[in-house]
Amino acid sequence: MTGLNTTPPWARAAAYDALMWPFERTALGAWRRRLAAHASGRVLEVGTGTGSQLRWYAAGAEVTALEPHPGMAARARRAAMRSEASVKVVEGVAEHLPFADASFETAVTSFSFCTVADPAAALGELRRVLIPDGCVVMLEHVHLSWQPGRRLQSLAAPAWAAVAGGCRLDRDTGRFVREAGFLVLQERSHVFGWIVEIEARSLVRLRRPPISG
Repeated sequence: MTGLNTTPPWARAAAYDALMWPFERTALGAWRRRLAAHASGRVLEVGTGTGSQLRWYAAGAEVTALEPHPGMAARARRAAMRSEASVKVVEGVAEHLPFADASFETAVTSFSFCTVADPAAALGELRRVLIPDGCVVMLEHVHLSWQPGRRLQSLAAPAWAAVAGGCRLDRDTGRFVREAGFLVLQERSHVFGWIVEIEARSLVRLRRPPISG
């Protein structure tokens, strides 16, 4: 699906970083550090944006960072050079990952699934490129579970998506992860449930035993 973006197509990368700077220096930095601590082996980061997550990976990590927006990807490449990890930035979309099956041990997403056009397809692709029992860790804003917050998000979602590059306020990302065949090991919420950290494992697909006799 060409033309699907996981970052706002109108966003200027430098302006985006300036807007996010105070948040990155407060809670976001701590959350991102914890996210990176769960990443091991060959790591795929989906929707890397300007590369805000890249600084937190440990030395020796092998990270492939996927980003659909050229301006964001260019800035992420500069961030990659400042990372202690080995980072390669690749342009592409989450719904059609340009990687072979079982290419990664860990997948990471941070504030990117809100704008993935087809979350089910993207999560299916993550299962495909992860090894059996591979790990996915996510930091995402989600649809609130309590009223009237949930209803207000639903009402505002279409207008917000129109002005924010497709960003959806009403994504039940935790539910989508479970429906895609991942086992959620931990789910931690922040800001009254608006932001969640999810750690999940890709369930090993069971094969039918051969018919004997």
